[in-house]
Amino acid sequence: MSSKAKAKTPAHDPLAIHRRGVMLVLSSPSGAGKTTISRALLDREPNLTMSISATTRAKRPGETAGVDYFFVDPTEFNLMVNRQELLEHARVFENYYGTPKAPVETALAAGKDVLFDIDWQGTQQLSENARDDLVTVFILPPSTQELERRLNTRAQDPADVVAKRMARAADEMSHYPEYDYVIVNHDIELSVRSVQAILTAERLKRERQIGLGDFVKALREGQ
Repeated sequence: MSSKAKAKTPAHDPLAIHRRGVMLVLSSPSGAGKTTISRALLDREPNLTMSISATTRAKRPGETAGVDYFFVDPTEFNLMVNRQELLEHARVFENYYGTPKAPVETALAAGKDVLFDIDWQGTQQLSENARDDLVTVFILPPSTQELERRLNTRAQDPADVVAKRMARAADEMSHYPEYDYVIVNHDIELSVRSVQAILTAERLKRERQIGLGDFVKALREGQ
């Protein structure tokens, strides 16, 4: 559309109502499906972008700095914590992970939604620091047996790591009451559509529609 055509857009056009972005958190025990769901959401939702975490772990083959993670050394990570530059941070399996605040705030202000793949500890911190922008979803497996089967089937971890993840899963799942929504992942496609429905509803919340008061005022004045 040309700039001239844009100038003729009626004042009551819903597109004139700008929206603040949503911070969408997906959490689950390892193997419950949140990574698969996250990838599907990013493919289907053009306005959704993945939050990029800072981490002290070493870069793995195929990973790109600034795309997969911001790779920093422990000293720099501690400085980021001390300067309050992280929305959340936690130690996970001997390494530290955290969410830089500035790029998230920039995206939200521009009306972009940001997806977070973090655990319950990180979600608690986000709730303390940015609750108004936050929407949290916990993904549960259909059964403990299915969770273990999925962990073994993906063949990414040795048996001792799978056992450690299974032992940790019970504690992780106990935090489901802290989340806004809970999805039992029987079927990936159904779970993805469920998260999309949640995202659609949250985008329409009155408080996220910036300028809505002025829009309604204009309607009442006959514009």
